[in-house]
Amino acid sequence: MKILPNLNPLRFLLACLVIIFHVPQLSKNQGLPYFDASPIFHKGVEAVYMFFVLSGFLIIRLIYLSKMKGSFSIKNFYFRRILRIFPLYYLIVIFGFFFYNVLLPFLNIPFPINYDLQTGILMTVFFIPNIFIQYSPGGILEVLWSIGIEEQFYIIIAPLLFFIRKNYLFKSLLIISCCYFLIFHLDMFYLLKKYQFVYFYMLSGGLIAILEEKNKLVLLKNNKYISIIIVLCTILYFTTNIFDFESLFISNLITCLLFSLFIYTISFANHNFEIKNKLLNYLGKISYGIYMYHVIALNIVVFIF
Repeated sequence: MKILPNLNPLRFLLACLVIIFHVPQLSKNQGLPYFDASPIFHKGVEAVYMFFVLSGFLIIRLIYLSKMKGSFSIKNFYFRRILRIFPLYYLIVIFGFFFYNVLLPFLNIPFPINYDLQTGILMTVFFIPNIFIQYSPGGILEVLWSIGIEEQFYIIIAPLLFFIRKNYLFKSLLIISCCYFLIFHLDMFYLLKKYQFVYFYMLSGGLIAILEEKNKLVLLKNNKYISIIIVLCTILYFTTNIFDFESLFISNLITCLLFSLFIYTISFANHNFEIKNKLLNYLGKISYGIYMYHVIALNIVVFIF
């Protein structure tokens, strides 16, 4: 499958946004000087949300194209995900529990353990770290919450789309997305919000990807002014607070739409603008590692100083 332009630099940029979100937090916790006066220092969670949209965009597009060719294999889909995600994920799990439960006590560095070790291990091993972070297990383990959300989504989406007839794929996914979005924001399902089961971000990315493959976004692709507006709005989203809304429903809706359109714009409606810098593309390719290791690196730096 053709590699889409500009997505690797985007991955690196999003990883950087997560890092600069965590640097002031960790510095503050350790009594070190920090700066976080600009809105961009508070957009780490939103950067992860864009990672989710990008993941859904790519994964659902892959499944859709495979379905159209009649070659989609659930076994191969999971095998590729396992090879890419599992080794580093479980390495961080092992190191995280060792760091907080063995190394810090050995060094006489106080850190509160608010969970039963067996429960913590089970929650992370079986990919519900988004629930485990409610115990504040420490940044190295807390960063796993987003990987858990992605893995949960992969477990659900592959068999779901496998059994939907290809001619009904978009309509079915649209109905599922709308229903889940509404359910998520109902007070009676507050646990979905508490534990960040934000699958609608992946679904929104997937819907845009399918619309592109069905050639339904010609107007967006051919109008460079729309592309410029989408990119500018995304920049403003991360550098200002003008897209902050009191209503979670509106905030999530706007974020889904904007992020999906932005990813579509830079990959399909970029009007021949492509970032070809080898370093940025390489850093984007290893952004998963940057994201997973950055809290360990920050902890080492903080403890040194």
